[in-house]
Amino acid sequence: MPSIEKMMFADIAGVESELDAVLDIISSCGCFHMENAAAIHISGSKNTAKRENPYIAPLKMLSEIGTLTGITLEKADASGIRDGDAEKIKEEIRTVRNRVQKLKGEVKKASDNLNAHKMALEQVLHISGGEGVGSLSVDIQQIFACKHIKVRFGRLPVDSYDKLPFYEDKNFFFLAYGRDKEYIYGFCFAPLSEAEEIDSILDSLYFDRIRLPDFVHGSAEDAAKFLQNDVDNDASEVEKTKKELADYIEEKRELLNKYFTKLKTLHDTFELRERVMMIRDKFYIVGFVPEREAEWFKSLFSELTTVSLVMKPCSEGGGGDLETPVKLRNNKFSEPFSMFVELYGLPAYNDMNPTNFVAITYTLLFGIMFGDLGQGLVISLIGLILWKWKKMTLGRIMERLGVSSMIFGTLYGSIFGYEELLDPVYESMGIHFLPFKAIHSINNVLYTAIGIGIAIIIISVIVNMVMGFKEKNYTRALFSNNGLAGLVFYCSLLMLLLGGMLGLNVGGPVYIGCLIVLPLIVMFLREPLGELVKGKGFKIHESLTDFIAANFFECFEFLLGYATNTLSFVRVGGFVLSHAGMMSVVLALAEMSGSFSPLVMILGNLFVIVLEGLLVGIQVLRLEFYEMFSRYYTGGGKAFKPVKVDYDEIIE
Repeated sequence: MPSIEKMMFADIAGVESELDAVLDIISSCGCFHMENAAAIHISGSKNTAKRENPYIAPLKMLSEIGTLTGITLEKADASGIRDGDAEKIKEEIRTVRNRVQKLKGEVKKASDNLNAHKMALEQVLHISGGEGVGSLSVDIQQIFACKHIKVRFGRLPVDSYDKLPFYEDKNFFFLAYGRDKEYIYGFCFAPLSEAEEIDSILDSLYFDRIRLPDFVHGSAEDAAKFLQNDVDNDASEVEKTKKELADYIEEKRELLNKYFTKLKTLHDTFELRERVMMIRDKFYIVGFVPEREAEWFKSLFSELTTVSLVMKPCSEGGGGDLETPVKLRNNKFSEPFSMFVELYGLPAYNDMNPTNFVAITYTLLFGIMFGDLGQGLVISLIGLILWKWKKMTLGRIMERLGVSSMIFGTLYGSIFGYEELLDPVYESMGIHFLPFKAIHSINNVLYTAIGIGIAIIIISVIVNMVMGFKEKNYTRALFSNNGLAGLVFYCSLLMLLLGGMLGLNVGGPVYIGCLIVLPLIVMFLREPLGELVKGKGFKIHESLTDFIAANFFECFEFLLGYATNTLSFVRVGGFVLSHAGMMSVVLALAEMSGSFSPLVMILGNLFVIVLEGLLVGIQVLRLEFYEMFSRYYTGGGKAFKPVKVDYDEIIE
């Protein structure tokens, strides 16, 4: 199975009268990546005239209805609605919108009346008894009708009310009728001639004026009864109008969803016209279709006899200068790891799909660095929940990482930090070298981590060589630091260092000259050697001084890169040891009080799963991007995006 989907280039042509039918097919098939036809058909061509999309206005009205009512417009079966019904649909939507606006207005009016009467009732209750200082028994409106006295109704803070005796020499009187824990409610009376001065005094006492509506009349007790009756009636009216609106929306919901589906289809299809080219009365559309869906795609045009569809494999030059889009094909195990590849950048169409390599190396490295049978099980379960509940791709990755952690946790003998539970099992099986106690074999752990790094770097270089030969890029395959020259230099240098550590007689002038110095010279001259292999001669395009200086420092960077990339894998062993160390701390804390604490063990394990799991995940991703991808992968491909109707987008 190919790792990158093979593409066919599709060139569609026909008379203008068939354009809508063709656009409807390509927007609904889900397998056509549409390009701007101007990239192919240039001479004598023009884009279709840009007109305002006629379906924007009714879609905006539908959006307004959704905003007013709180309903979510969704895709529905609109097969029974014809394209020619667009104007009729628009009028029906306008009718529904107007009806909804009217009902919303009635709801608002009833709600406003209810709030006004509630607020008035709340204030009147303060002067009708209650905790109060008294109860107002005269007509409220008669009080405010005084001609020579200015009347203010409101509330004073309790401590301000206690200060009123200090103003006995002032010509005003505050008559209290009700109170609560913080305020005294009542009327303030003052002569009209002194109203301004008294208002200033009241402001200094933090008097909060309350304006009673004109509809409040009669004594406080009578007014409260009338207002309570109004509140009850208003509440009934609010419920009635809300129910009428809800019933109307429920009645129209299915129809609105059908209209939305049809109009959104017509809208998105109309937008595709920007990528259509017109030559007189003919239209031209170009794009890409996956090879395995090509025959089915052809069959969709069987009834359009005036439409021509020509398809050509992209490997044979189909698409001309257009960049072929990339659609990854992965097996079930590696599929979720394509998220990491897309994060770095899709491969070019003729490049390799690194997802399988990423899936294998990421899963293995995570398991090695975070090996624990119990904690791995928890990670897998969390991943399963995230995938089943939230459909998160990260959840599928966590399922796989958890299994890897469980496998290596079994080899380490670690179950929620306990490293002795599996000892009897391996002893009964006669396997004396397991479980592997990392904390007691620090040097072996670190050497093994470097060995894993060396193996991964060598594999990455070999992959880069294969891709270089496939592209006939011999500079990449043979002469670069990630080509054959770099591979020989790296392996020879490693053998020399390993021989020295083991006391073996490895090396000598011939060995160093042929396997270390010569590959280094080849890497230094990689560009002119690449030109030579292409048959263009041994050429240096810049001045000799610039060439020597630039390539000297690049070769020096290559040397540092080999060293730092290899040592970077020490972190693999470091996290193996840090996991064992962190869990030993958790166990020590659980037993610190003299008796074992299950709560400390649970919290400690959760802390390690979250913190160390996150750190290990990030560090492995760093190894993938910086130590592996940098050697064989460039990315930069264009994603395959089939045109489709986006029902999640709401036109506002």
